[in-house]
Amino acid sequence: MAKDPVCGMVVDEKTALSAEIGSRQFYFCSSNCLNTFVNPEKELSKLKKRMYVAVSGALILAIMRGALYLGLAFGAVAVTWAPIPNIPFLTWGLLLFFITTPIQFIGGWTFYVGAYEAIKRRTANMDLLISIGTLAAYIYSTIVLFFPGALPVKERDVYFEVSAVIIAFVLLGKFMEEAIKKRSSASVRKLLDLRPSMARVIRGGAEVDVPASEVVVDDVMVVKPGEKIPTDGIVIQGTSAVDEKMITGESIPVDKQPGDEVIGATLNKQGLLKIKATKVGKETALAQIVHIVEEAQGSTAHIQRLVDSVSAKFVPAVVGVSLASFAIWYFVFGNFVMGLLSFIAVLIIACPCALGIATPAALMVGVGKGAEAGILIRGAEYLERSQKIKTVVFDKTGTLTKGEPSVTDVVTYAGHSREQVLQIAATVETGSEHPLAQAVVRAAKHERLDLGQPEDFEAISGMGVKATVEKKRVLFGNRKLMRKFGIYSESIEEQMEELESAGKTAMIIGIDDKIVGIIAVADTLKESSSAAVKALKELGVEAVMLTGDNEKTAKAVAKSVGIDKVIANVLPGEKAGVIKQLQSEGKVVAMVGDGINDAPALAQADIGIAIGSGSDIAKETGGIILIKDDVRDVARAIKLAKATMKKIKQNLFWALIYNTAGIPVAAIGLLSPIIAAAAMALSSISVIANSSLLKRMKIVDLDSSQQMRETAVPAEATLEQAAKVST
Repeated sequence: MAKDPVCGMVVDEKTALSAEIGSRQFYFCSSNCLNTFVNPEKELSKLKKRMYVAVSGALILAIMRGALYLGLAFGAVAVTWAPIPNIPFLTWGLLLFFITTPIQFIGGWTFYVGAYEAIKRRTANMDLLISIGTLAAYIYSTIVLFFPGALPVKERDVYFEVSAVIIAFVLLGKFMEEAIKKRSSASVRKLLDLRPSMARVIRGGAEVDVPASEVVVDDVMVVKPGEKIPTDGIVIQGTSAVDEKMITGESIPVDKQPGDEVIGATLNKQGLLKIKATKVGKETALAQIVHIVEEAQGSTAHIQRLVDSVSAKFVPAVVGVSLASFAIWYFVFGNFVMGLLSFIAVLIIACPCALGIATPAALMVGVGKGAEAGILIRGAEYLERSQKIKTVVFDKTGTLTKGEPSVTDVVTYAGHSREQVLQIAATVETGSEHPLAQAVVRAAKHERLDLGQPEDFEAISGMGVKATVEKKRVLFGNRKLMRKFGIYSESIEEQMEELESAGKTAMIIGIDDKIVGIIAVADTLKESSSAAVKALKELGVEAVMLTGDNEKTAKAVAKSVGIDKVIANVLPGEKAGVIKQLQSEGKVVAMVGDGINDAPALAQADIGIAIGSGSDIAKETGGIILIKDDVRDVARAIKLAKATMKKIKQNLFWALIYNTAGIPVAAIGLLSPIIAAAAMALSSISVIANSSLLKRMKIVDLDSSQQMRETAVPAEATLEQAAKVST
């Protein structure tokens, strides 16, 4: 069984109408819902016209009825069934017939088409309920008007108005519902609208403009300042700053140079770029994001599957209750009119459209809100599980840390300045491909220090390097290297142990036969890590760090971010087992990771949360993807999940209240069909409006990224502070 994404009715995939949108198949209860989904703008325009016909006719009826009652109040001699003066043949009933017939068959036409299609496929939908109710009132009134005596009632008892006003209310409610849906589901359309329509590519040695959809892999695109990048690629020429906030949510433009990857639909801010296309069409980052959001918005949560099983049996049950109500009123109490009115009222009040859209409406807004904030939720089941999370397990490298070493401390001795120590060490390491060497060179370049060329360079395996700089022998490495060349490090041992106990790699630099400094390198924490752990604790969620690093280093990192529980020395194949162990303790576990080695653990966890900058395998395994590489989004995703599930439960409550309270009241004749129509329309509108309130939720605190940058210690400040530690 599938669900109609428009009205929420459960349909049989074998008999339902269907359409393939993107790479996904959707099923519909009627051609009305199909057209609304495939071409929403056109169908909304048609619905608007039908709504105008019905509402304007209902207003005319209301004005006429009001004028009549006003005349009676002032003593006029008039009755509703008397001939209108000077037009002997035009009775009140005939006038109502002329006014309501266009409403019945122009305004209500789509209901009858939908009902016919439902009967043809031997299913039941909301169109069938509305059609039965309104046609019953209309046909009954027509028989009374044109065949007097055929039924035991008089012309005064016609109910043309009931049918017309029901159609007007339902169409008005449906129009408002679709209008709110249109605004609420704007996230996907916003993403699609980001794509530029044209691209400038080099073909045959000349620049030509082609539709962006015709760009192929390996095409070289020319993107001028102020233009959008047509598709994903790699910069091969030029430098610029690219505004990626529409994709990643990051407000600061990112510097790009040859070799850097760029994302399609982002904005080139400054220089001219030549970009080689690497991904096109469905393979681009934007297309993948749109696909994930569409899949998630169309998915079904467990709570909704329970509702669907009820809804599938609901329509036939309602028809049975309405027939039983009519039978009791007519055959037991002998009141045909009350039987007809209760029959119509039960059918109208019981339309399960509010029940059907209770979950999809909130889900659509919640997932779209997350996408706007850089949080991609793959489906309803992940959203439902997220609000139950009690433990979040973080991988260390690349998740809590930046995933690349940086210089954290420069300690100086023998009267040397920090600039001298850093400059000499970087000069020795110039040209080295070792990650630790590159970290030292990066730090020196960041300080704008002039680097020379080392002479007699020699790499000593497992110890470090030796070179000559300005005719002086320079050693840079560990304790073993110093001992090999007769330099003893006992005098600096206390400082070395202090740095190493903090999880840093401490390297000694010696000139000739003296130690002149220590440079410590570590995989530094992301600025957002501490705030992420704090936010989780505020939500009552336990944070755990899982890593393959040694326990000493792991505990040092965990302490700095506020994590109390550390699981270290874990091999990649063992991570999934650790998650399983936590689950066996009754915990709902989320795993946050970025690497290929995290994929098994991401799959084992109740929720896998993949970092957007991580490997493709990790992202494919994750149920939630954080595009911005900001681990604070873990807590934000949980907040969003809780808020969305709260809205779903509120929607289901109100939808059920309308139906369960309204049906018995209508069955005993205490609910007018007109009031029933208004209540039914109001139930759908209230569900959609309540869901749209999620758009007001502030997932990201105002200026949070700016505040993080102000409170975080920048790398250069860390180096300056470290320089003050000298002996």
